[in-house]
Amino acid sequence: MPVYHAAIVTSEDYVERRAKQRQAHLDRILGLREKGLVVGGGPAPDGRLAEIFYRVPDRSDAIRAIEEDPYYLAGAWKSYTLRVFSEFIDSLELPALVTDGSRRVTLVEGRTPQAKRARLVLLELREAGRLGFGGFFEEGATLALLSTGNAAEGLRWLTDTGCWDNESLGSRPFLYVL
Repeated sequence: MPVYHAAIVTSEDYVERRAKQRQAHLDRILGLREKGLVVGGGPAPDGRLAEIFYRVPDRSDAIRAIEEDPYYLAGAWKSYTLRVFSEFIDSLELPALVTDGSRRVTLVEGRTPQAKRARLVLLELREAGRLGFGGFFEEGATLALLSTGNAAEGLRWLTDTGCWDNESLGSRPFLYVL
């Protein structure tokens, strides 16, 4: 089943809007994860963006998963973009729910001209406990959740391999909630 990356833009008053819906959102997202429909997700530390990875049959299911979420219905989530992975590398285990912001990781994104070699690198990083999950989009971009809260270190894990176009690589902090 395909995995979709949802980049969700939050409202200016996100913290206030989500407060009343937080438990309902968490219950729902955990229920979706128990059914295998959510791989993981969380917000940026500043709360301006949330990113969720859905494993659903098609794009319409991903849209429904977002638009039926209590945060979306309450206006805490304003808009979103969806991309589907052409290849996805799953986590070896699902982490526990962490809502206190203490599980800081890094999302690294960029292009690779060497997809086969890059795939092996991501698998090695996963085996070493450095990759939570990630994969490749049709247009040749990689998105990887790396287990370090240090963006420079996460970038080095990819640039040092020579598999990525280093000029295209970028990183952003992420609070890995589930």
